Amino acid sequence: MSKTLRNIFLGLVLFLLSGPLVVVSGVSLNAKKRLFFPPEGLSLRWYVELLTENSWLIPVKNSLTIAFTSSLLALSIALPLAYFLWRYRVFYARALFTLGISPFILPPVITALGFLSFWVTVGLYGMMIATIISHAIFFVTLPLVTISLGFESIDHEIVEAAETMGANSRTVFGTVIFPMVRPYMISGYAFAFVLSLNEYIVAYMVAGFTVETLPIKIFNSLRYGYTPVMASVTVVFVLLAALIFGLIGRFGDLPKLLGALNPEDQ
Repeated sequence: MSKTLRNIFLGLVLFLLSGPLVVVSGVSLNAKKRLFFPPEGLSLRWYVELLTENSWLIPVKNSLTIAFTSSLLALSIALPLAYFLWRYRVFYARALFTLGISPFILPPVITALGFLSFWVTVGLYGMMIATIISHAIFFVTLPLVTISLGFESIDHEIVEAAETMGANSRTVFGTVIFPMVRPYMISGYAFAFVLSLNEYIVAYMVAGFTVETLPIKIFNSLRYGYTPVMASVTVVFVLLAALIFGLIGRFGDLPKLLGALNPEDQ
């Protein structure tokens, strides 16, 4: 493919990817309560409403609480599991790893129905704790994969050298292993956090309308009327995701975190 054709192709892909965001951004700036593009007048009133009205602030608070807590819980599950599989190389390691990523492999509706049946049985349906735990299990795949990549990048000779110098297992983990996998933990947490903010199916099936997250709030708003605030939420979410992944790309090795091998490893 020539350079000109490649540039045309990349430009077309960029246009298709950015087009919806441009339209939504324009809609969020409408001066009137209309979902028009191009916008009729320019105003930031819908961003102000998003940050001041309780009808939107409560879902924002719920979404941030669930995303922050569930991602932390997912990380606390993924780290010891990934460490165990890397450190001890047990024969059932692949089965455990597959079990860890299975919630993300299955169709979300199937996983959500499983969560629904479980929480109804134990009597916690409609509670925030049920949504937090469900999201933690659903998104544990992301930190598990990234942390596993981090462990696989560690040279076993470094660990053996630390042990030869007299360091016990706890010291080796705290001074050698943990600092090397910390960037992978941060990236896994970030991936889970962003996806949890945007997740709808599991949250709806587990909590219904009792715990209203931003995606559920947007769905409710679509049912009862259109407002440019929904477009404002979308823009804020996209900017937040771009900021988080931009920081990972700036301060970390993003291709490696996504599973790419170095040339010398291939």
